[in-house]
Amino acid sequence: MEHKRLLLIINPVSGKKAILRYLPQVIRTFMDAGCLVTTMVTARKGEATEFAARYAREYDQLVCCGGDGTLNEVLSGLVAEDIHIPVGYIPCGSTNDFAVSRGLSSDILSAAEAAASGQLKRYDVGRFGDFCFSYVAAFGAFSWLSYTTDQNMKNVLGHTAYLLDAVKDLSKVKPWHLKLSADGSVIEGDFLFGAICNSTSIAGTLALPAEQVDTCDGVFEVLLIREPKTLPDLEETIRGLLSQNYDVPNLEFFHASRIHIEAPADLEWTVDGEFADCHEQIDAEPLPGFLELRS
Repeated sequence: MEHKRLLLIINPVSGKKAILRYLPQVIRTFMDAGCLVTTMVTARKGEATEFAARYAREYDQLVCCGGDGTLNEVLSGLVAEDIHIPVGYIPCGSTNDFAVSRGLSSDILSAAEAAASGQLKRYDVGRFGDFCFSYVAAFGAFSWLSYTTDQNMKNVLGHTAYLLDAVKDLSKVKPWHLKLSADGSVIEGDFLFGAICNSTSIAGTLALPAEQVDTCDGVFEVLLIREPKTLPDLEETIRGLLSQNYDVPNLEFFHASRIHIEAPADLEWTVDGEFADCHEQIDAEPLPGFLELRS
């Protein structure tokens, strides 16, 4: 029997550190599936990127254990070195937006079984300036929550922690003036929030209609929220978001494959829930079908 070489990258502090309790069973699952397992444990931010970039080419499959940020690091390493390899994902973070939007199991052992012997399905990966993302790049109101909300609070409350933190930080909400060129069309204005995504779930707080999101079509979904000028405008905007009715004056929802952004130099973005550097000029484009996910 020919064995497959499998690289297992683990973030041991992700979420509630649950992977540490199940690690022997997870490794056994891959061994029973005919894999020779090499395990690498991250000790700092960015190390999963280094592991993937340096070693993944030597393996038949890579499996990532951690949250959305860890998966992003792994994909960043693969994209940087243009390494095409099947990837398995065992979601161990606090909210796991990527896993939820892809229908992946939140049970560690079930996710390991799927990563070991599940079907392969391709998903787009987004390139955003010098970064890549598996499901979203966002700015503005509440986009910071993934990396400012207290980890212990997230462990206990999950998505509710984000909502509580959002209320606490309403003072941070302010409009940003942006100009976006999307597939030849130009949109400009003052926006409270914006997201370029490939997912039905954004930052644990917003949802997009599943029937309008194709995760492997080479096209982004883009959601922009303009600054409401009056209280009735604000109420209408909130109703539109909650009902997923984007045909209201302050909401822009569209699809695009190539996006160029002109933004203030101090505008902070988050990429898959992690802080990204600020840039005045940013280009975003999809990498169609780059992620070959076994699930």
